[in-house]
Amino acid sequence: MRALVIPEKIGPDQATLRDGVPEPEGAHPWADGERLLVEVRAAAVAFPDVLQSRGEYQHGTEAPYVTGGEYAGVVLEAPSSSRFRAGDRIAGLSVWGAVAERALGIPRYAVRIPDEMSWTAGAAFFLNYATAAFALRRAGFVEAESVLVHGASGGVGTATLDLLRGRAGRLVAVVSSDAKAAVARDCGADEVLFTDQEWSRQVRELTGHGVDVVIDPVGGDRFTDSLRALDVGGRLMVVGFAAGGIPEVRVNRLLLRILSVMGVALEPWVQRHPDYGPELIDQLESLAQERRVRPWIGTTLRFGQAEQALTTLASREALGKVVVEL
Repeated sequence: MRALVIPEKIGPDQATLRDGVPEPEGAHPWADGERLLVEVRAAAVAFPDVLQSRGEYQHGTEAPYVTGGEYAGVVLEAPSSSRFRAGDRIAGLSVWGAVAERALGIPRYAVRIPDEMSWTAGAAFFLNYATAAFALRRAGFVEAESVLVHGASGGVGTATLDLLRGRAGRLVAVVSSDAKAAVARDCGADEVLFTDQEWSRQVRELTGHGVDVVIDPVGGDRFTDSLRALDVGGRLMVVGFAAGGIPEVRVNRLLLRILSVMGVALEPWVQRHPDYGPELIDQLESLAQERRVRPWIGTTLRFGQAEQALTTLASREALGKVVVEL
């Protein structure tokens, strides 16, 4: 089998496309013994894949391993107890192992995709939209609330904007370049602000009081300004730390303006609240079937170019999703 292998956890530039990689055996470690084998047609990478390659991610496997956390493809084998059968078109989360001719899926983190959705779009679908949907649920978002999205040209950012298109009272994107601003506008942002300007003050001027919700997959030194950008009673959703730094909060800020800071991590929530998993899957499948999602793919690579996937993402210049077509 041909696959993109991380031989050592010393960074994304170690990724090597190899022939003769062993076929996946058994079931994925997260799949509770249920073997879901997929012939991969397209695979996607996200920032957690970069962190895994450095040994800096809380979820991972021992090196050497096949990288790639998301896939779209055709079911080859499925447990009789699952929703899937051989021949189904599906997309899902693999955590690792997706940039390969065959990969193991996790039945509870997989969705059927319609014939109208391309394999490339399918590979860019599950993780970002599941994360965005869960973040909005955790935030208690209601129609017509105002939302600010950091990292708005990245995978989670573009998915969040897409889900909020036409639903938010004011949808504000924060980006670092004109190219990223164009992506954010294409994905539905009403206003685009820049990180090298006084974006927090500008948000308050635009809204008159601040936004109701901030979605932040970036972290770093913008955290305090995100709190300042919130209206009284606002909610800041911590999705990740793509900037590298893990910020700290002075809780008096929360008290004085009745703010909430909440983490967004899907796996522990599903483990504690298993009924939410099927609800999320139904939501994602409905969105796909009704053509209400438009994954924004910035970089598409052929399988022979797969070694560029993680380094493209690590450069922080990637727009939308990075997908490898098999």
